[in-house]
Amino acid sequence: MPDHPTEDRLSTLLNAEVYWTARAMQEQGSRFYRALGTALEAADLANRRRLYGTWPDEFWDFYRRGLRLRDEWGEG
Repeated sequence: MPDHPTEDRLSTLLNAEVYWTARAMQEQGSRFYRALGTALEAADLANRRRLYGTWPDEFWDFYRRGLRLRDEWGEG
């Protein structure tokens, strides 16, 4: 998947299933990112937008990791 400009990334993140991004964060991230993954799972749309807007590159990285996890589990 090619890299996208920030607005395209934000749109993709907001429309994507949260589960795999949060799971990747909780399994592969530092303590800080594990906590953000938990927050992401609990967040409503407005708060997800805040999270994604604050750390766009980090969430994009974990989104892509989540896609790989999903594929490994045969869910994709």
